[in-house]
Amino acid sequence: MTLITTVLAFVAALGCLIVIHEFGHYLMARWCNVKVLRFSIGFGKPLWRTLRGRDRTEWAVTAVPLGGYVKMLDEREGEVPPGELPRAFNRQPVLKRIAIVIAGPVANFLMAIALYWILFVHGIPGLKPVTGAAIPGTPAAVAGFKSGETIARIGEEPVRTWQDVRWILLQRAVQRTTTSVEVRNEKGEIAWRTLDLSGLAASDLDSDFLKVLGLRRFQPDLPPSIGRTASGGAAERAGLKTGDEIVSINDRGIGSVEQAVKIIQDHPGKTLLFAVRRNGAVLSAIAVTPDPYVEKNGRTVGRINAVLQVREEALAKYLTVVRYGPVDSMIQALSKTWETSVFSLKMLGKMIVGEVSLKNLSGPITIADYAGQSAQGGWISYLFFLALISISLGVLNLLPIPVLDGGHLMYYMLEIFKGSPVSDRAVEIGQHVGVALLFTLMALALYNDINRLISG
Repeated sequence: MTLITTVLAFVAALGCLIVIHEFGHYLMARWCNVKVLRFSIGFGKPLWRTLRGRDRTEWAVTAVPLGGYVKMLDEREGEVPPGELPRAFNRQPVLKRIAIVIAGPVANFLMAIALYWILFVHGIPGLKPVTGAAIPGTPAAVAGFKSGETIARIGEEPVRTWQDVRWILLQRAVQRTTTSVEVRNEKGEIAWRTLDLSGLAASDLDSDFLKVLGLRRFQPDLPPSIGRTASGGAAERAGLKTGDEIVSINDRGIGSVEQAVKIIQDHPGKTLLFAVRRNGAVLSAIAVTPDPYVEKNGRTVGRINAVLQVREEALAKYLTVVRYGPVDSMIQALSKTWETSVFSLKMLGKMIVGEVSLKNLSGPITIADYAGQSAQGGWISYLFFLALISISLGVLNLLPIPVLDGGHLMYYMLEIFKGSPVSDRAVEIGQHVGVALLFTLMALALYNDINRLISG
């Protein structure tokens, strides 16, 4: 079921992003009175096609769904009847051609803005930024972070959730700056911590850089309970039921989900004695034998095939919902889209000069995995994923690489400065260079994907 969810979520995301992007080109071409011959989702042999509209535009879904294109009337690609020459793309003024080309990436940015607006209006759940004890010897420990402090502000930016903390610090970590952090303790007293990010290495941004900084979420003493159980799994065989609160395992008191998971994983095939609270009464000596499971890295761990969770009422004081009115939500959506776009460009620049590891490049396998994970997390996380990927697609297409929209824009800018179109020979050479660059990027991204799978 997980694989099916991942594939469906990836295909749905890819299809949506392609349609939005190409529809931007299509609409602008129509507004500029350029004749559109074909609107294709994918490349290769058509699986479905139909003719629609006054211009009898061909709408097609093809065999290779990794992209799409809008084919317009163009003298460079075939003979054009004299009566339709005014509607040929190559006959349009350069500003019209720029508008048509840039409309695709703009459509992706508009999609992201719309998705963020929906999310901010609805409300985004998150964990309050309450810190745990800083990891010794890390920048957070040097700065003096203490357990139970709530992060209120990073620099001049207010913070409401751990997602905010991660996003704001990630932007500063890329710049290797030192930043001030406002915290409040349980008594409401305000203090400032100075967090030094200058010592971060390029590889530190590959995974959980907050752990490298030494910042940890506060882990309250909240006993986990049994959520849904898999049919035939160890939990069901032992008689554990949904709602059972785990009091102890092998007479060891359990105060967190992580603690319970670690004990279960460390005992594959070995019987554990659970004590649980059910309907107010404590039931002890429930024998549970975790099933052995081999992870991708070859390590064998135990699993009971049940979801371990904390009761919502116990967790409520540590949760918050970020919500804005319609107008403020639009401001936040615009700001989020702009910040993410600029940050993406900065990351690309840092990769080029070697200040950020190329391991941060992700290919289709990783994106598909994220699509599946976000879909399983609910519609809010999936819309966040769509917005992020839509921005990434918009930024990628604006890069000045021939064969991408940004490459065409580069040619048109040169045309404005030199007063005449770039020569066909220059365009041809640019196409070869662009294809080589894209192939290299795709190969590197795919290598990273495979490496992540192998390393687990």
